[in-house]
Amino acid sequence: MNILCIGDVIGTVGTDFLHRRLPHLKRLKRIDAVIANGENSADTNGITPDSADYLLDCGVDLITTGNHSFQRKESYELYETDAPVIRPANYPDKAPGVGSYVIDLGRVRIRVINMMGTVGMNPALDCPFCTSDRLLEQFDEKIIIMDMHAEATAEKRALACYLDGRISAFFGTHTHVQTADEQILPGGTGFITDAGMTGPIDSVIGVRVDAAIEKMRTKIPVRLDYAEGRCMINGVIFTIDEKTGKTVAIERVNISDRDAK
Repeated sequence: MNILCIGDVIGTVGTDFLHRRLPHLKRLKRIDAVIANGENSADTNGITPDSADYLLDCGVDLITTGNHSFQRKESYELYETDAPVIRPANYPDKAPGVGSYVIDLGRVRIRVINMMGTVGMNPALDCPFCTSDRLLEQFDEKIIIMDMHAEATAEKRALACYLDGRISAFFGTHTHVQTADEQILPGGTGFITDAGMTGPIDSVIGVRVDAAIEKMRTKIPVRLDYAEGRCMINGVIFTIDEKTGKTVAIERVNISDRDAK
């Protein structure tokens, strides 16, 4: 089976582009399930019920999040609904929502886990290694996918190696820059450090170039609006053996719309 994992979707400009291009991509690559990181899907960042609905309407089966999970107050009610939207599992149990979800395709169940890094991010969160151990003791699905939203590439790589053979695939998010290190680890776990970004090409990881430069030059708070214009979709397709739960092939996805205005 083919599972498409899409990097951070950026605002309305990213979701609009995804809405136009995802149906064809799913048919072309014979995609069985789509997982997308939507923590920046609302304009000015965060996620809202409206931006989540739009992603699901695009053809996404499950939305993961990250450090902007609770950026918008509207998100709190979203996590308490039955919508297929999850937040990092290593948040405290009292935080709204859950950290894993099952995509039920009938013939097979796909367990998706959302995790967040602590190196250079939020050190107060539970250890992602310990949280992963605890969760995997509870789950019996053969196919398990993890989105680790983290800053440090070494932390992502270390956790993937730690979980090799225990999960089917591991993809990182958060940096908005797709890495070229996709591989199948020795135990059969598909891996990529970062799936990348779905949003405006002419930007600084999604943000207007002038705003990003001003903030970095002046050190003064600046409104970091998302850029517009031509867009791209970054992601990765994991081909997984349904009987073994192992990744047997992995392919990076890069689609751009050179004619977008």
